[in-house]
Amino acid sequence: MRRDEVVSVARGWIGTPYVHQASLKGAGTDCLGLVRGGWRELVGDEPEVMPPYTPGWAEALGGGTLLAAARRWLVEVPAGEAQPGDMLVFRMGLGVPAKHCAILSAPDLIVHAYWGRSVVETRLVAWWARRTVAAFRFPGIE
Repeated sequence: MRRDEVVSVARGWIGTPYVHQASLKGAGTDCLGLVRGGWRELVGDEPEVMPPYTPGWAEALGGGTLLAAARRWLVEVPAGEAQPGDMLVFRMGLGVPAKHCAILSAPDLIVHAYWGRSVVETRLVAWWARRTVAAFRFPGIE
């Protein structure tokens, strides 16, 4: 698997409406669903069954769930060394759990499912960069 393939797959989801807990290109997805869909296209079957989750799941569960799952199935890299095709995980505010993710599509761009809108490609501005808490590579990436 090449980085440009990961970016191409992520960009293929652009315009998919935001739907909480969904992961179906063109029909609906949330940020995690985007990564799950990318996994299915690039790697194969998802490695574990996703339990139902509410919009406030991270706060209710203590916040380590997304990072723990990423560490089980992806390869963690220092956030400052992330490259296009890597997944970034964000903490949306100080003291809150990490619960948003995106695919880095260029050094200054991310593809992510934007709450209330759709999957978009946006600039990785300072606001996002400050909230980045971890970065992960898909297994087998060249």
